[in-house]
Amino acid sequence: MKDAFGAPQSLLLLGGTSRIGLATARRLIARRTRTVWLAGRPSPGLESAAAELRALGAYVRTVDFDALDSESHETALGKIFTEGDIDMVLLAFGILGDQERDEEEPLSAVRVAQTNYTGAVSAGLVCAGALQEQGHGSLVVLSAVAGERARRSDFIYGSSKAGLDAFAQGLGDALHGTGVHVMVVRPGSVRSGTTAGTAGALATTPEAVADAIVTGLRRRSETVWVPGALRAVMSALRHVPRPLFRRLPV
Repeated sequence: MKDAFGAPQSLLLLGGTSRIGLATARRLIARRTRTVWLAGRPSPGLESAAAELRALGAYVRTVDFDALDSESHETALGKIFTEGDIDMVLLAFGILGDQERDEEEPLSAVRVAQTNYTGAVSAGLVCAGALQEQGHGSLVVLSAVAGERARRSDFIYGSSKAGLDAFAQGLGDALHGTGVHVMVVRPGSVRSGTTAGTAGALATTPEAVADAIVTGLRRRSETVWVPGALRAVMSALRHVPRPLFRRLPV
């Protein structure tokens, strides 16, 4: 099997400049992955990412992909699958937005929703259909712990991730038994190296998320929390009464 033991031979990264996506690609290339497609808007960043992965020994191609242009997804992504099987699709695109601005500018809020949810639904269904047609493969969807319960500080972003999470879980159920594996990844706040000392104890890094993705693939997990302690934390927070929840520093 081409994607046996959580080590796919080929990877399609939707969100070709995603820090988590590229960290995952590096780990997979170190194991078994030899072909990588980076899908994203044309940019120097996309070309730089491709060059970095080529230097690691992978055959890398870029493809124009715009999450907001759903009408183009079937054609743009469909062409990739006509050139050979894709063992793993990592849906890693998304935007945080700016909560304060987005509340004042509804069109900015709509852009967050369309990118994180509508665009992901479109791309996810196109890829799921192609994976099902080839009879195997994994679709890994990058959700967020922010989608578990709406917070005052980021409810626009959180609501878009909540929708994506529910969609991905339902898609996984729909594809059960077809040979296609769907895995939802829920990281906490993702910090960079420059903010590592200021983030909370339940924050994470792109590299830690990448490690969790690789482990989850090997275990054929359906849901992955990063860090793992978030599962218990969010289980508790989910049942906190709203009047009290509003007062929590979350």
